[in-house]
Parts: sequence; structure tokens; C-alpha cells
Amino acid sequence: MQTTDTILLVRPSAFRRNEETAVNNHFQQEGKQMNVQELALAEFNNFINLLKTHGIRTIVVENDTNLDTPDCIFPNNVISFHQGETAILYPMFAPNRREERNLNYLGALREAGIGFEKIKDYSIYEEIGRYMEGTGVLVLDRVHKIAYCSLSERAHSQLVELFCEEIGYRPVIFEALHNVDGKMLPIYHTNVMLSVGTNFCVICWDSIPSTEYRKMLQKYFEETNKTIIAISKDQLDHFAGNILEVHSRDGQPLICMSTQAFENYTEEQIGLLEQFGKIIHAPISTIEQYGGGSVRCMMAEVFY
Repeated sequence: MQTTDTILLVRPSAFRRNEETAVNNHFQQEGKQMNVQELALAEFNNFINLLKTHGIRTIVVENDTNLDTPDCIFPNNVISFHQGETAILYPMFAPNRREERNLNYLGALREAGIGFEKIKDYSIYEEIGRYMEGTGVLVLDRVHKIAYCSLSERAHSQLVELFCEEIGYRPVIFEALHNVDGKMLPIYHTNVMLSVGTNFCVICWDSIPSTEYRKMLQKYFEETNKTIIAISKDQLDHFAGNILEVHSRDGQPLICMSTQAFENYTEEQIGLLEQFGKIIHAPISTIEQYGGGSVRCMMAEVFY
């Protein structure tokens, strides 16, 4: 299946703008807010309540306060879960993000009755400066076994190809850029500009300068029968691409996004998305401003 009803999340305890990731995550913003952790925690707890209200099973890992892990709220970059009881750990660009592997993800899942017998660990590639930040850089079409990836400092093409070879996916690799102070730079994570659901995809074509890459992606979307919902660069900047389709325990399809993302969709786009699931959204402006990620980044999908 493309979607799950079980999501792993990490409750923040030391949230702030991460100086180690800000060097190439240009969605992170400066700010003078003093109670950032308090506000982020309130947003996180409210989001958890939203998921539970809509019948999504949530497994919450508590952050280790002894670790310097300001981005622990984004576990989908560090670990992913796959049918066949397989969990995968990823090589992270920022040294303080590597500390997140010390959080007890698998223990929390075992307590919930979910076990993983097979562990793939790509973190050794950090030693040679090659990174692949989970389902931040790998947008997976799980039904058709396709891994979409836009290259950046956090997504090394050889690692993407190795991942696909070992897990049985086809790599679809391209480049997506955005304007940062007059320079066109790689978008740090694919899931900011692309979301793939069961029967739809949301993509910012304007972030892909290459006509050949656009044609290639169009071909794959058509072959897999996706309805394409195109967003603008401005909508991308408001995290309209950072959304995730899940389903409730009773099977209802749901599309999760932030309130900022929702408010920046057009009525026509909302109407299209609602053909594929009920939209649920929560305000997480502090997390988005200081963390440079949105709802999709907070959700590690649990398949087993």
C-alpha cells in the first residue's frame, strides 16, 4: 500500500533553529522569539491530537534531553520503515542530526507491538561525506516501487541508486532548484517540492529548470496514473508541497498538511485534493519558521 494508519513522531525538547542544517536548508528563518521550544511543543501536541481525532495511530518517542538534537521533530529523515519488517537508518549531513539515531525508535515501536527484524544502516557513508536523508530526499511511490529524488548536498546519487538496488525500487533522479539571494541553489529535500499519493502527486514544476527532467517525471506520473497538481514557487515556499497522504484505522484516506500550506492552496487545488482524501491541517508556524520543515517532515510512516 502507498499509505499507512500508523505514524511515529518525536516530541521536541530542545527545538531551535539548527545552525548546522541552516547552511543548506534555506527554508529556516532567523527570529527573535524567546520561547521557541515552548511554542513548538504546543504545536506538536496539537498536531498529535489532530491525528488521533481522525483515527490515525500515533507512536510518540520522547527526545533524550541529554542529546543536542534540535531537529529530532523530523524523524522521517533519520529512519524509515518498510513492509517485510525492515527499518532503514540514513546518513545525515549535520553532525548533530546523527545524534538522533540514539533515540529509541525501535524500542518505542516494540512497546506498541511492532517489531523489525531487518535493519539496513547506511550511516557508515557519513565517513566519506555521502548523505541520503531518508524520506526527506526519497519520495517513494511504494505501490510502483519508484524512488523520486532531487539531488542536493543531502542526497548523493550513488547512495540513492544503492538504496533502490537493495530494496527493489527504480531510481528517478533529477534536479530541483530555488532562488536564494539571487542564486539558484538545490532544494535541500525532495519532499518540499514533491508529494506522491496513491492516485495523485503535488509538484512544483517551476523548481525544475530542465525540460528533460520535466518530461521524464511527467512520463512516470502518467504511467502510474497520477493526477498532477502543480504548485507555484510561492506555494512551495509556504510548504504546500510538504504534505502526506495517510489513512485512518477505518480506511478513510486523509491528506495531512500545515495550516499555512492549506491557506496557500487555491480553491481549485483544494477541490482536486479532496477527490483523493479528506484534508486535515494544523498550525505549526514556529516549527516551519525555525525548523525549515512542515507536517510531512514530522511524520515517519510505519509499514510492517
